[in-house]
Amino acid sequence: MTSPHKMMQALAASLKDRTGRSLTEWVDLMDASGPDPLDQRAVRRWLRDEHGVPQNSQWAIADAAARAAGWVPPTLEESIDGQYQGPKEALRPIFDRLRKAIEALGDDVRPEARATYTPFVRRRQFAAVQAATRVRVDVGLRYTDPPASELLRPADSPGQATHRLSLTGADQVGDEARDILRAAYEQNG
Repeated sequence: MTSPHKMMQALAASLKDRTGRSLTEWVDLMDASGPDPLDQRAVRRWLRDEHGVPQNSQWAIADAAARAAGWVPPTLEESIDGQYQGPKEALRPIFDRLRKAIEALGDDVRPEARATYTPFVRRRQFAAVQAATRVRVDVGLRYTDPPASELLRPADSPGQATHRLSLTGADQVGDEARDILRAAYEQNG
């Protein structure tokens, strides 16, 4: 699977062909007449509304503009800490137990940083853990052939999910949950 960083590099390399401007030209234009580069939503909206830039290109340009303005993306651990603070802090033990179980599936499991959820990737994303509410953690799982389990529900989020496992306590990460996680891992290798 291609990392988010490599995907952004590929988008940046093809911007001139797709939008008529290079990444550097977009950043310069935004500096001259665009919104605050640290407000990435405003940047993406400006690119879409004023210039008709496609969505993936908006993300690449907004990221480059923010970095040029001094923004440093959070580390994986900073992203996770941000997801489990304030009213969702009590959910951290559920995440920690899930992370341990998911990473134990194989040496090829790689967590990635996102703002609102943590995807776990093998060849492609097979699980995504999100503090869904103040009392529930959802695990989005991708299956080609979902296992039979009362714990699973069809879903399209978080992440690239086909099914969701919802947990309200760390003790729910038991044998059946581990079997469900393993099935997603095995089907996405």
